[in-house]
Amino acid sequence: MTDDPRLGVSVTHRRYVPYSHAHYGGNLVDGAYVLGMFGDVATELGIRTDGDEGLFAAYEVVTFHAPVMGGDVLEATATVTRVGRRSRTVAFEARVVCRATPAVSASAATVLDEPIVATTATGTVVVPG
Repeated sequence: MTDDPRLGVSVTHRRYVPYSHAHYGGNLVDGAYVLGMFGDVATELGIRTDGDEGLFAAYEVVTFHAPVMGGDVLEATATVTRVGRRSRTVAFEARVVCRATPAVSASAATVLDEPIVATTATGTVVVPG
């Protein structure tokens, strides 16, 4: 359905990434952290478009483009790209919008002039019929 009002609806969440989530050398955060954010933003998207949290059925593709680090502020967006009878295809994008600058001081950070696209994905959400 190309005229479905749910098509193109987007939801965005922002979250500070605590240093305690950095599990790897160089202060890197695992990709599962971003996937958790995608699940949260998909839940709100389902509530807004269908009045139900729905169930996440599958990711068709997940691509990690850039690292997420402790101290980042991460923005995750979910957008409905296809509406079926009970399924919704959702495009996801996670962007780093602020990054810690420990070389300046232990608590220094900067707002990035251009957000860094860290992760993109496409997934399917199923709603009750």
